[in-house]
Amino acid sequence: MTRRIDADVSTARVASVWQGFPPERFTIRWSGYLATGRSGSYTFATTSDDGSVVTIDGHQVVENGGQHGVQTATGRIDLEAGSHFVLIEYSQLGGAYEMAWSWAQDGGSSEPIPSWLLSSRRVTYQRAMLAHLLDRVRVVLVASALVVLLWLATGYFGRRIEHRLMDHPAAQGKSARVRRIGATAADLALFVVLAVVQTWPLASDPRHLSRNDNGDTVLNEWVLAWVAHQAPRDPLHLYDANNFYPERDTLAYAEAMIPQSALAAPLLWLGASPVLAYNVVLIAGFALAGWMRLLVLGRWTCQWAAGLVSGILFAFNAHTLTRLPHMQAQHVEFIPLTLFALDAVLARPSARHAARLALWFTLQALTSIYLLVIMTFAMAAGALARPETWTGRRFRHTVPAIALAAVLAAVALAPFLLPYWRVYHDQGMTRSIEQATFFAATWQNYLSTPSRLHYVWMGDRWWSISPALFPGCFGLALVALAVSRGAARDGRVRMCLAAGVVGVLLSFGGRLPGYRVLYNVLPLLHSIRMTSRLGYLGIVAVSAVAGFGVVELRRLTPVRAWKAVGAAAVVLATVEPLAAPIEFARFEGIPLIYERLRSEPHALVVELPFPMPRTVTLNAAYLLNSTRNWRPIVNGYSGFVPLSYEQHFEQLGGFPDAKSIDALARLRVTHVFVHREAFSAPLREQIDRTVGLRRVATAGSIALYEVHSP
Repeated sequence: MTRRIDADVSTARVASVWQGFPPERFTIRWSGYLATGRSGSYTFATTSDDGSVVTIDGHQVVENGGQHGVQTATGRIDLEAGSHFVLIEYSQLGGAYEMAWSWAQDGGSSEPIPSWLLSSRRVTYQRAMLAHLLDRVRVVLVASALVVLLWLATGYFGRRIEHRLMDHPAAQGKSARVRRIGATAADLALFVVLAVVQTWPLASDPRHLSRNDNGDTVLNEWVLAWVAHQAPRDPLHLYDANNFYPERDTLAYAEAMIPQSALAAPLLWLGASPVLAYNVVLIAGFALAGWMRLLVLGRWTCQWAAGLVSGILFAFNAHTLTRLPHMQAQHVEFIPLTLFALDAVLARPSARHAARLALWFTLQALTSIYLLVIMTFAMAAGALARPETWTGRRFRHTVPAIALAAVLAAVALAPFLLPYWRVYHDQGMTRSIEQATFFAATWQNYLSTPSRLHYVWMGDRWWSISPALFPGCFGLALVALAVSRGAARDGRVRMCLAAGVVGVLLSFGGRLPGYRVLYNVLPLLHSIRMTSRLGYLGIVAVSAVAGFGVVELRRLTPVRAWKAVGAAAVVLATVEPLAAPIEFARFEGIPLIYERLRSEPHALVVELPFPMPRTVTLNAAYLLNSTRNWRPIVNGYSGFVPLSYEQHFEQLGGFPDAKSIDALARLRVTHVFVHREAFSAPLREQIDRTVGLRRVATAGSIALYEVHSP
């Protein structure tokens, strides 16, 4: 039984309980208090598949039970103004699932029940209303706090900050001065502070707060820990991870995240938990992304404020803030450097610039296969948007430099991509064109945002659409200003805009005319399932061109007013995407019982019950447990699941029957961790009596058994 607090009663909440992979049958019970503002007759309704029952103050109001498809039932009750105890019971008996409830007051039209009227304890309607209003003005309060913070920072750093924001003549004239301004530790520290604010309260307790309610987060924590563990010991077998035994190259079933793992390694070597390491590297990803964007745009525009606003829009946006479970989305710090290097190659082709382009592209590609594909299209689109740099007389200089960069990047990436090729070739790890169509973007994705500010006027209509790709009103306004004033004459602006347009178009996947042709011609697209994520290039483009919009804004602003206008631009860029405070789950650590196998170098492990293939995400916790001993484990979870997993479930799903015990022997499993709470009392007794199993340790509901020949 799992207990948690939900903000509402809905199908989305049902899915989140089971991380999107519910079992065939289950029951959920919601209980709490509903505040009503006035006395009257209330009609409640549930729309569910399968059964649902609503009880209020001990009276059954809605009876929609039994096994059925989507069905609506209603019931009426007279309620006084005040707080009323509500119990909602929902049962899923197989097949599809759906759950929603609504109400109508005094014969009015039915509408969803506002989540702010629900609480875990009795509160008056007036208090609930006050809390709701405070939540609505929280964004304004945060904005005010940021303004005060900026004012204090200006006073603390004195003329140094003022010169940056004002582009004081003393700070102009020398590119070296611009470079020193952009590269200071103060700029990086500023983005660290912004990252802490945008992800609050994560930094308040990074050891225990987590998104471990999402299996992908746990998978990525395991990846960081595995790379840090294996790289210094046996780098030639880095991709032969300990999951999905006896398969090979199993790290290639997921994103290897080499740069992120390198950042996490010192923390893990010093004894930090995978959760702590993940959270620190997550915050670092936000900070580094914004800082690198500031460096590049500050260099391109020679204006610190332009670089700062661009960096904020690039690091903190609807996409990055809704993908906290996917560290790949935050570590985009090499995208600005790659674009900067591409601009250098196109403007001044040389072997040195080609080497830099290859370096930054390689590092970004190593953070994520998705970003490898995204940046490949971005580079191609950016170059094509600047034909004057590689056509005519410039062809014999520019094209060889670009070719050199491509060759260097291919050579550098080959050792890391070879395992992916083997898995693709040997096990068919590929994404079909049907998947590319199913997971394609829709126009709703480009309006989706977790922003508290937008929630004030948009409500939660767009919150649950993933991935969120809304680039922000302020960013779009700055882009419009830049383009309207002729900024597109700058080749760098055209380069960024072209990359963004191509990304947005490709995000529609199989729905885009011609995508099937690209899919058949370019094997890279075979690795992309969530084609909607290609739309992130739109945000990349908006954040870059917005920096040029700040330049135009400064030109339109009187000199004496620029300090205030520039500060307002920074605050608005920070506040618009703000989603904090973010809801995190609690992580209490990995049970120490898993350390017992550290002294068993030849141990081979399985954790039971063995999840069925459709709930394979439940294995993520088992992978995290394995970081205590790093012994091979039959269980596994990843972006790709081998056929052998289904075979193992067929053999082990009936544990502790004779078939499963024989399978353990055939697999040469030496130890079994049994989560006893998942088994009935008779089965627990049967496990203890099973010939071939000997219990050697117990910690809470987890028991460790040694497997031996009968």
